[in-house]
Amino acid sequence: MEQHAALHQELLALEHRYWNAIKEKNAAVAARLSDDPCIVVGAQGVGELSRSALSKMLNGATYELNEFSLENVHVRSLNGDVAVIAYTVHEQLTVEGKNVELKAFDSSVWMKRGGEWVCVAHTESPAGDPFGRH
Repeated sequence: MEQHAALHQELLALEHRYWNAIKEKNAAVAARLSDDPCIVVGAQGVGELSRSALSKMLNGATYELNEFSLENVHVRSLNGDVAVIAYTVHEQLTVEGKNVELKAFDSSVWMKRGGEWVCVAHTESPAGDPFGRH
């Protein structure tokens, strides 16, 4: 149990570092936490994002992440060097000058490379009707 609690705290801290890097538009930290490339899945589709593309995306972001909170966190170790974290995220953003609140369900797969954790895959699913009716 202690090992699971330690992994839970470690992965949650990594997710917070990543989200704070986005909030602060700190491309260097976000890139360091990402695998090269990282698989990304979201409302805009499926793709792979290189560290350099991630840096360009953050440096040219047309939105502001003002606040975020992570809740209902689940962590599972797949082996000593691979683990997954999933959670509900509440985001407060400014998009095109307007305040936007977003609730989504995210997951990240983390893998140790050279003794450091990097995110190898990340998904975000906005909350809503599972059949896309709304």
